[in-house]
Amino acid sequence: MTAPITALSGAATDTGLRRALNEDAFLSVSPVFLVADGMGGHDRGEVASAAAIAEFAGFAGRASLTVDEVRDALDRARDRIDGLSVDTDAGAGTTLSGVVVADVGGEGYWLALNLGDSRTYRLAEGRLEQISVDHSVVQELLDRGELTAEDAAHDRRRNVITRALGAGSAGEADYWMLPASEGDRVLVCSDGLPGELSTERIREILAAEPHPQAAATRLVHEAVLHGGRDNVTAVVVDAVAVARRGAPARARTDEPGDDIDIDSDTLPREPVGGAF
Repeated sequence: MTAPITALSGAATDTGLRRALNEDAFLSVSPVFLVADGMGGHDRGEVASAAAIAEFAGFAGRASLTVDEVRDALDRARDRIDGLSVDTDAGAGTTLSGVVVADVGGEGYWLALNLGDSRTYRLAEGRLEQISVDHSVVQELLDRGELTAEDAAHDRRRNVITRALGAGSAGEADYWMLPASEGDRVLVCSDGLPGELSTERIREILAAEPHPQAAATRLVHEAVLHGGRDNVTAVVVDAVAVARRGAPARARTDEPGDDIDIDSDTLPREPVGGAF
C-alpha cells in the first residue's frame, strides 16, 4: 500500500547537563513520530516513557493509522503505566506528543496528538506554528489572562502539568487532523528544547538545516549549550511527497524522470489547533 505521506525523519536526544538520567523516549519511524517525557521517582519516569512509546512501535512500516488505532494504543499505554505505580497520587507518568500519518479519503494528513507539555510544531512556507497546546498550570493561567508570556517563561510552576499518561491523571489526549503539504517540516520535542531556545531560534535552525537529522541534532546540541537544564529530545519529520485524491504520493529519487506525481487540487486547510 502506498503511504499517503512519504516522510523523511531524524531524531536526537541528550540527557542534558543537570540530570543523571534521560527519561525521554521517542519513536521516529513512519508512520509514527512521537516524543514522551517521563516523570516519577527513581527510574519510573524512564520506564513510563518507554512503555508509552512501545505501544506504538508495532505500527512501524504501516502506510497510515486511524484515529481509533491511535486511541487504542494510548489506552493500552495508560494501562501499562498505571500498573507501574504503587499509588495513584504520585506514580509513574509521561507526556506524549507527536504526529502519525493518516489517510483521509485518499489524501495525506498529519494526525497530531498531545498529552502534557511536550510539543509539536509545523514549519510551512517559512512560518513556524505550535500545533499542540500545553497541558500545564502556566498555560491555563495564560489562557485566562492571569499571566503574561514574559512572566510565564520564569514562573516557578512552568513545569507543573495538568494531564499525562499515568501519574494519577485521567486526562484525555487532544487530537488535530491537519492536511499535509509537500515541504511540511514537523518538529516534535520534549520541553527541554523550548525551555532553552526561543521560538525564533528554533525556526531559524529548522529553516537552515536541509536534512531532518541535521536539524534534530543541531536543535538538541544548541539546547544543551544554552543550559541543558533538562533532558532534550527532538524528532524532525519532512513531508517529501503527499498523496492527493486519485494520485498516490511518489517519492522523488535520483532516477531521471522519476518525479513526484501529485494532483494539484488540495482540500481546504483546517484550522491548526482545532481538536476533535
